[in-house]
Amino acid sequence: QVQLVESGGGLVQPGGSLRLSCAASGIRFVFNVMGWYRQAPGKQRELVALITKIGSPNYADSAKGRFTISRDNAMNTVYLQMNSLKPEDTAVYYCGAGPYYATDYWGKGTLVTVSS
Repeated sequence: QVQLVESGGGLVQPGGSLRLSCAASGIRFVFNVMGWYRQAPGKQRELVALITKIGSPNYADSAKGRFTISRDNAMNTVYLQMNSLKPEDTAVYYCGAGPYYATDYWGKGTLVTVSS
């Protein structure tokens, strides 16, 4: 059975950095697309960043210039480097995977809190 497990969330001050990881297991192939979504309190889940199996990234406007998505296909793992964090980045961050939009499979999420 496919499983996605996130790690790396926590508390960070505004302007700080955090690196999230997501490891996929239970598959014998590499997902075409993996990525990160987030859900803030009182808001709908939204896209943060996606990356294809050949390493081409796509970012939401809110993430451009601050976040970097990467992946290690040999380890079936995707990462999200988050810099210059703002209080509005506070959310549960979910790892996703699939053939096109990384929404076929989901992790359980990791909480990121940006506060002074």
